[in-house]
Amino acid sequence: MGPDALSDSLASIRLLAISGSLRARSANTELLRAVAALAAPAIEVVLYTGLRELPHFDPDLDREGMTAPPPVQALRHEILRADGLLISSPEYAHGVPGSLKNALDWLVSDAAMIYKPIGLLNASPRASHAHAALAETLRTMSTERVEDACLVLPLAGRSLDAAAIAQDPELGPRLRAALDAMVAAVPAYHARRATLPGAELEGAR
Repeated sequence: MGPDALSDSLASIRLLAISGSLRARSANTELLRAVAALAAPAIEVVLYTGLRELPHFDPDLDREGMTAPPPVQALRHEILRADGLLISSPEYAHGVPGSLKNALDWLVSDAAMIYKPIGLLNASPRASHAHAALAETLRTMSTERVEDACLVLPLAGRSLDAAAIAQDPELGPRLRAALDAMVAAVPAYHARRATLPGAELEGAR
């Protein structure tokens, strides 16, 4: 299914892209910007920029009936609007960066994550520990990993910006294929979401 082969019920697709790095010129962030540049007009790839504004996860601030802190509400709103997520993260000390793990902790109880299609991008073949840990965390959150949208790309040390990544004869086609896979996963996602009990859907904050 190509990027323009959307069903009649899905005039457009919105993918939320989350980088696990706070660095301004991170290879992971540039990778997600390249994906956005390669997306067809009917696919909107939105880069989430609120990672550093999220407070430390505190269950006492997220009890039943409570209003979450504004940055958390904003994140959850973006998750709810998205048809799928693309996440690209570096590895620190064989683990997921604390800022990204903190964001996921705020989403664990969010029903908007249920069945959400996930593509995992890895800018360094050496970052295998974080990649595996991230996949396991997302699995426990009832998301759906899209295997053909999970890529390990050799960007480490190459200093490529988004435009160079998108134009690269090896990297560009692989990213387009990942986008195709995400698009193909969206109809099934919406069909499964429609089967959830109303109470669970209302829990998507």
